[in-house]
Amino acid sequence: MKIIIDNNKAIEIAKDKIRVWRESEFKKNDLDIQNALVDGIDTTEFIKRRDYLRDLTSQCENKTVDELLELIKTLGI
Repeated sequence: MKIIIDNNKAIEIAKDKIRVWRESEFKKNDLDIQNALVDGIDTTEFIKRRDYLRDLTSQCENKTVDELLELIKTLGI
């Protein structure tokens, strides 16, 4: 029996996993931004983190299944 992997489906699954994972990351980062603003601390790094989180799903485009698995593993999902 031959197993056929639909790469487009794999990309969508990876994106869905990232979207679920990053929700809590967004919340943590938003809290960090709020605290930094209250404390008068520079928020540049937190803004970069927010942008990174936002752009994660676009990193899935045109990736192989192995590359998607590596990305998911790197994120600790």
